[in-house]
Amino acid sequence: MTKSDTPKSAPTSANSTSANSTTDVPVAQPANGSAGALQMIGCSHHDASVEFREKVSVPADQIDAFLGAFRNRFPRGELVLLSTCNRVELYAASPDPSTLDRRAFADFVANQQRLNSDDVLHQMIHRSGPEAVEHLFTVAASLDSMVLGEAQILSQVKQAYQQANVFGSTGPLTHAVFQAANRAAKRVQQETTIHRRRVSVPSVAVGEVVPEVFDSLADKRVVLCGAGEMAGETLRYLKDAGARDICVLNRSRPRAIELADQFQCESDDWEQLNQRLVGADLLIGTTSAAEPIVSAATFAQIHPRRRGKVLLILDLAVPRDFDPGIDDYSGVYLYQIDDLEAACTRNRREREKEWPKAKKIIAEETERFFHDLNHRATGPVIRRLRNQALEIKDDELVRLNNKLREMGIEEAAIKEIDKSFDRVVNKLLHPPLASLRDDAAEGHSRGLLEALRHLFNLGDD
Repeated sequence: MTKSDTPKSAPTSANSTSANSTTDVPVAQPANGSAGALQMIGCSHHDASVEFREKVSVPADQIDAFLGAFRNRFPRGELVLLSTCNRVELYAASPDPSTLDRRAFADFVANQQRLNSDDVLHQMIHRSGPEAVEHLFTVAASLDSMVLGEAQILSQVKQAYQQANVFGSTGPLTHAVFQAANRAAKRVQQETTIHRRRVSVPSVAVGEVVPEVFDSLADKRVVLCGAGEMAGETLRYLKDAGARDICVLNRSRPRAIELADQFQCESDDWEQLNQRLVGADLLIGTTSAAEPIVSAATFAQIHPRRRGKVLLILDLAVPRDFDPGIDDYSGVYLYQIDDLEAACTRNRREREKEWPKAKKIIAEETERFFHDLNHRATGPVIRRLRNQALEIKDDELVRLNNKLREMGIEEAAIKEIDKSFDRVVNKLLHPPLASLRDDAAEGHSRGLLEALRHLFNLGDD
């Protein structure tokens, strides 16, 4: 890869397509099973201010107490709480949906967070049934994230589900839907390139530029200049890439120490920059300095002391931290912010091209989820009805066949009578079972499942 080919990143922005957008693939409704319909109440960076998100967010050390309060309020309910810096979403279900309607849900959140219930209703979006399920799948697949395709959200969804599992606030429906969400997210990862296109400057710099120069960072000396937000993000990618020898330098030494401690690396005085440059393999600039922190003249004095050692320089700063003239020296590879941002823009456009394909996967997985859910609800009833009909048929055939044999009727004729009984049973069962399957595809809206249970005395699941 040449410097002009290096991936680049433009400023990140919210997704251009809302998670509420409709798809062409129809989705079934949930069966009226023991868990009721899934509900979600929540807010995110798309629809709520930071101030409101801060009011409803639940710190990690208080999530168990929150789940416990929900269980006390709705003893048979299920709840998974997803609380991140960009979103707060509660996914719940109850065997009796009337006890956990939108108002009751909002009242619970308002009471826990000491907010006005009407404010919660106004500022937190409520979704139920297919809309709630499709939204969860969209979130898990990182199609609703501030940065489309960012990888962190799926692990956050998994952690939220796992914590609810450990606490004991999950149940049949939340188990099924969160496992299905993981499957949907994996499909998006495997069948699209959304997660393979880096769209931030640090991720492109470390993930795509560094491998073009170094096979590994494990044995490389890294000097990072600056201790702000860009430096922190860069450090995270460096650690993920296996960098072990990292030194943070900043004009404010306390800030350098704080950042270095956070990532378990070294820090040094700003005045040691030139000395650190002598042995560096990778030099990264993220400061806000008005002038280059390393001029061409300064580097001219340092270069001979490096004895031909390769130096990769990633200048992520605006204004630039390193004099462009440094790139003229042998063994030096300098990538500046414009190179990286151009690559990020290309990557983001490529991600956006994959959006329709990813949304189609989400729609397919939502349809699959409800198909499986409805099948689990109707399957036992269909089996019991068939078995009941077959038992009645078999009892009658035993009595009839005994009489027919006493009358000397040939076995071939008896077998034909048996087949006729089978056809009669199948024809009688076909209309109610076909209607039940159609009703399941429509979310059991006509109540045929319960009607069949009562009409034929089939009992409960």
